[in-house]
Amino acid sequence: MINRKFIPVNIAVLTVSDTRTHENDRSGDVLAKYINDSGHFLKNREILKDDRAIISSKLTEWCKRDDIDVVITTGGTGLTGRDVSVEAHRDIYEKEIDAFATMFTIISMKKIGTSAVQSRACAGVAFGTYLFALPGSPGACKDGWEEILKYQLDYTHKPCNFVEIMPRLDEDKKRK
Repeated sequence: MINRKFIPVNIAVLTVSDTRTHENDRSGDVLAKYINDSGHFLKNREILKDDRAIISSKLTEWCKRDDIDVVITTGGTGLTGRDVSVEAHRDIYEKEIDAFATMFTIISMKKIGTSAVQSRACAGVAFGTYLFALPGSPGACKDGWEEILKYQLDYTHKPCNFVEIMPRLDEDKKRK
């Protein structure tokens, strides 16, 4: 059996919040630490206000960049009127990764019980780039990374992972 070598991926982190700054963005800090500690590259990190059009525009911009493979957002996945990250993500998804939301809910339920029902974490693919929307708490970011993303963004993870199919995400747009 051939052992696979780790392949680092380029990741951008977007914190969605009307109140966070670079000084108090603990969720963004958690994600940045896990990304770097895992051997991946943090290519960009920003904070944007809860505005659907601005968020979807930034997601599109990052997804169209050749040097970004994955975009992770934190915040804006709840049920209040200002929570629009999920809608912004879905504005640009070409395919949704439904099982991500299911897995995240199961993981959250083990930690916060029925309160997990209030999260709308989601994931999808656009322009050959993976997108993941996580809740805005540091604990949710830790859980999303440690329980799902750490493995799925690791080429050595078997039986399968997101990295191994990355080159084929936009194969339908390439000439045959």
